[in-house]
Amino acid sequence: MSATTKAPGRPAAGPVLALDDLGVVFTTETGEVPAVKGVSLEVAPGETLALVGESGSGKSTIALAAMGLLDTNARATGSAVVAGTQVVGTPDSALAALRGKSVSMVFQEPATALDPLTRIGRQISEVIRNHRDVPAKEAAAEAVELLRRVGIPDPENRARAYPFQLSGGQRQRVVIAMAIANEPGLLIADEPTTALDVTVQAEILDLLRRLAVDTGTGVLLVTHNMGVVADFADRVAVMYQGEIVETGPVEDVLLRPGHDYTRRLLAAVPRLSVAEARAEAVAEAETAAAGRKPEAVRDEPADSAHTPGAPAPVAELTDISVVFGRGKAAVRALDGVSLHVGPGETLGLVGESGSGKSTAARVALGLIPPTSGTVTLFGSDLARTRGRARRALRSGIGVVLQDPVASLDARMTVGECVAEPLRVHSRQLSAKDRQAKVAAVLERVRLPREVARRAPRELSGGQRQRVSLARALVLEPRLLVADEPTSALDVSVQEAVLEVITELQEELGFACLFVSHDLAVVQHFAQRVVVMRAGRVEEQGSTGTTLLHPETDYTRRLLAAVPVPDPAVQRARRADRLATLAAGRSEAQA
Repeated sequence: MSATTKAPGRPAAGPVLALDDLGVVFTTETGEVPAVKGVSLEVAPGETLALVGESGSGKSTIALAAMGLLDTNARATGSAVVAGTQVVGTPDSALAALRGKSVSMVFQEPATALDPLTRIGRQISEVIRNHRDVPAKEAAAEAVELLRRVGIPDPENRARAYPFQLSGGQRQRVVIAMAIANEPGLLIADEPTTALDVTVQAEILDLLRRLAVDTGTGVLLVTHNMGVVADFADRVAVMYQGEIVETGPVEDVLLRPGHDYTRRLLAAVPRLSVAEARAEAVAEAETAAAGRKPEAVRDEPADSAHTPGAPAPVAELTDISVVFGRGKAAVRALDGVSLHVGPGETLGLVGESGSGKSTAARVALGLIPPTSGTVTLFGSDLARTRGRARRALRSGIGVVLQDPVASLDARMTVGECVAEPLRVHSRQLSAKDRQAKVAAVLERVRLPREVARRAPRELSGGQRQRVSLARALVLEPRLLVADEPTSALDVSVQEAVLEVITELQEELGFACLFVSHDLAVVQHFAQRVVVMRAGRVEEQGSTGTTLLHPETDYTRRLLAAVPVPDPAVQRARRADRLATLAAGRSEAQA
């Protein structure tokens, strides 16, 4: 492609991103805080460089610095060259033409990147016309073609839809369509799949991989998911406390890490045992030697129905159906779902987005009344309890949600947030007694008592999630409902939070309904698992049996979509998954 005909955002030659001794310092009320310290790295055209590390390591700050989007209290030093343009020190007004043309960004949460009041096609067209002199009609047609290119079904009609009318995976595809509209030389993807279930995540990674190959776009991938790194990256840079401590080809860093911090990160990654079995097969094929055996998993007897004579379930859903809306607009969210959680047991509830798993959890909490069926909590029919009896049932349930920022009141201190259930359900306690209980439960979740005086915004993501856990457990409930409690956390923080839950479950003996799309976490954390699909129970049983030897094609597809932190194994798993999908499409067409 000549210089006169090259794509709008494509540099003529050289790296699409070059950082040289980049530093970023934030000015705060307590002084200057260095976030990035002397970072140097390059991304070549068509290459994917993964930037990994714990929350607070500086990786997202580097992404924002490359876009020239740092906050006003940030000061950047050194050099950041994007498509031949020096970003550091360049006025924001001069960088407007660069963004969306030479460099684009895909954020973790597409809802924050899309205008809820503007149709999808219009938003993509605006990105095109902001950087190119294209007639409105031509831009609209190009927007439809971009939607088709990123795999949106029925793109002509979807272009007229609003963001809320699309699924999470479809919204992320729209954001990607906007990011590639002007064929930028550099695409920065900041945790682009964290909030997506494993099958949609696999589709998004396939899409990004194909775009990088087809267009030669360089990709800077910011992530804490080592499986995604193994599946997608060519090289890896590991960050710790604002510095790059290790960099190299993905096979070297993930399979032969040289730095202790990298080894600790990889050790914290939960491994899917079915993938480890595949790893053994790959190792045997490559080395003609005996491979390691899959790690043992907790395997309890499979009892998909409550066994007569066994301890009564803490929570039980029997033939539950939930219908939202009426007439032609009615949506059946749950259809004849039956499941139970035994005393001291952890039940994993898994499935794709829209499968009904969170709806089932809300039914168990009494937040959504079932259209039909029975909800039994602690031996009582929830529908037949009223007033104080119903409040007493609810006091026996603790809840931990995915996003602690949204679930903790920013106007309260941590101590006030944790004490709130005590004020509602234990009104006879004095203020001094509540304060003592709050201090005790904070220590139980490995937080110092002094945290009670701080605001939630002053804590890290992992600390905030432990505050949510403390609030859920302050009444010493018999049932903990955890809805995606670790999906937004990096692997080491995730490991710490799960360790705390496990220790407290052994100490307090509560049952746990654990809703997650992370099958590896579920396999290591739950004794039994229920797999949901389109509002129904697809299969259920002991975790070891169901996830190692699934009975249904759907569960096998879920497991095949889980990326694992071994590049060689992941390539084999991806090839197997794509072959299975191709075979399924051929059968459907026949």
